[in-house]
Amino acid sequence: MSGSTRCLIAGNWKMNGMLQESLSFVNDMRENPAPEAVEVALMPPYTLLHALSKPFEDKGIRIGSQSMYFETSGAFTGSISPLMLRDAGCHYVILGHSERRDIMGEGNVILRKKLDAAWHAGLEPMFCIGEHLEEREAGTTNDVLKEQLSVLEGTDVNAPLTVAYEPVWAIGTGKTATPEQVSATHAFVHQELARLGRQCRVLYGGSVNPGNAESLMACEGVDGALVGGASLKADTFMEIIAAAARVAA
Repeated sequence: MSGSTRCLIAGNWKMNGMLQESLSFVNDMRENPAPEAVEVALMPPYTLLHALSKPFEDKGIRIGSQSMYFETSGAFTGSISPLMLRDAGCHYVILGHSERRDIMGEGNVILRKKLDAAWHAGLEPMFCIGEHLEEREAGTTNDVLKEQLSVLEGTDVNAPLTVAYEPVWAIGTGKTATPEQVSATHAFVHQELARLGRQCRVLYGGSVNPGNAESLMACEGVDGALVGGASLKADTFMEIIAAAARVAA
């Protein structure tokens, strides 16, 4: 981990989760082993935000959304606004996830609008960046990440921000970047953020699980993890939190 930054372990449930099983998840969550060193956040589907906001708060967990639209209200059927997320108790909102970029076609223009709208509403964006396998193999990873981070040019450097580096080829595939790849890429991301006048946490995401969490969290420049499938079960998610706590100790 970098410096004395408080580590963040965040869980992205994606399009998973029904009310009853989610309440059981909360009941199964144990105490955070190091709340002073490890922050915990979860991003359930929109349908669960209101229902889980208070139970999560009681467990010391911050709640976030997996996406949002950039308008505050209006005739945008099927969309959700940043003000609605704040009303539901959200602190974070994931923006730029590769699934939104690749499947929904979200690029820098729309992501800049979303970032500005999130900040205006008092949300902290968790901004995702990452390269595809062919880009990694072609040696263009840093070029790709630089272009994705360019959306931050000219934004308020004091506005709250967390960045999550998620190599697309490691998301949901069971493949994980090596510690050497993670350290080198996070060093570049921190360098690029510094060039943009920002200092913020940079999380790693991509098939994070209890077996690899500790070695990933120990990599230089890694300030936490954005966890996918392993965040759907309370026991595996708690193991990852405990791994982060051990590294932070």
